[in-house]
Amino acid sequence: MSTDRPTRLGEPLPAELLDDAERLSREELRALQLTRLRDTLRHAYDNVELYRRKFDAAGVTPADCRTLEDIARFPFTTKADLRETYPFGMFAVPMDQVRRLHASSGTTGRPVVVGYTEGDLTRWADVMARSIRAAGGRPGHKVHISYGYGLFTGGLGAHYGAERAGCTVIPASGGMTARQVQLIQDFEPEIIMVTPSYLLTLLDEFERQGVDPRSTSLRVGIFGAEPWTEEMRREIEERMDIHAVDIYGLSEVIGPGVAQECVETKDGLHVWEDHFYPEVVDPLTDEVMPDGEGGELVLTSLTKEALPVIRYRSRDLTRLLPGTARPAFRRIEKITGRCDDMIILRGVNLFPSQIEEIVLRTPGVAPHFQLRLTRRGRLDHLTVHVEARSAGVGPEQRDLAARLIAQGVKDGIGVTVEVVVVDPETLERSVGKIRRVRDLRDLRDQ
Repeated sequence: MSTDRPTRLGEPLPAELLDDAERLSREELRALQLTRLRDTLRHAYDNVELYRRKFDAAGVTPADCRTLEDIARFPFTTKADLRETYPFGMFAVPMDQVRRLHASSGTTGRPVVVGYTEGDLTRWADVMARSIRAAGGRPGHKVHISYGYGLFTGGLGAHYGAERAGCTVIPASGGMTARQVQLIQDFEPEIIMVTPSYLLTLLDEFERQGVDPRSTSLRVGIFGAEPWTEEMRREIEERMDIHAVDIYGLSEVIGPGVAQECVETKDGLHVWEDHFYPEVVDPLTDEVMPDGEGGELVLTSLTKEALPVIRYRSRDLTRLLPGTARPAFRRIEKITGRCDDMIILRGVNLFPSQIEEIVLRTPGVAPHFQLRLTRRGRLDHLTVHVEARSAGVGPEQRDLAARLIAQGVKDGIGVTVEVVVVDPETLERSVGKIRRVRDLRDLRDQ
């Protein structure tokens, strides 16, 4: 990496840019967490009927939380809870106090809807600004945002956080790749916020245009919305001469900005624990795991007003580790996978049940299908293998069915997949059912 870059590995954040919470000791942080946790439990119990029922069924009240460890006595929240209360049943404030709505796509056609009060939006901008500073962003930097804008939380979350950090925002959103490459050359941003897979597409476009990606003004890339490997980090850093750092978030919890990797260490994501209390549980037994042990990440919001979440099951697999660059805040490792069957393909959440809905309405095919994940070059590739309804379904009908399914996935989910219609009774079954997802990305012959 060029030695004249002002943001260097090992260079800590200047003390004057640390906020008050980043200066807390671990003991001071835990005291703050307990106060905020007790307030959040009371707020949820008093104002959200679902939480009142769940707490009562579990035989607990907010007053039963006397220590942070007591959170384990309270019931979990799941994505199904948010879908069952669609659209606003989980809101803890009147609608006239809600200043913005976001939503994520769902498996049943009902999205998960999240709301924000004015205070929520302020706190979201604050944690995003903290994340950008931790990644190496400084006041006066220009931030090129290629996350999607709209109901997805990525674009607007990054946007307001960058402004709060004193940066200049370039709201490029997604798509129009050639134009984005030109904007990066013309506007000379120091930071880009984007999915790692789309950054690779931008890199290819730079090279197609005959521009050396290492010659750009970019210094830092903040990558989220999909898993990415250390190998991809190395490739991006070498090809573009930037620092590549990870960001983590969930729409249900707030959006991006729940946790952030610090550029000076690049050793996992510090959870901003003054706003989000993390646990790791065994996904089979629900037992809380000690720090350092792997399991499912569970998050409780500590400061949200419109939609507080208590012990939200992220389904993401990781482990909690001590803080390093920000000693008061524990870290999570890069997400190693999920304990359900969700596929994240190029930043889009995709579930087998979504494919099933499309297959079931397609003439000429049976309801037996399998999703096969492979890698083509550096990018993940998904092939949908689906059985013809009968041996009498000819090549033209199969081609039409494949086109209809692929178009249905593109229109309904927003990703491009390959579809192969195979002979009847050729997909493997287990107790009469197909293993829906086969991950072949690590096989040498793929």
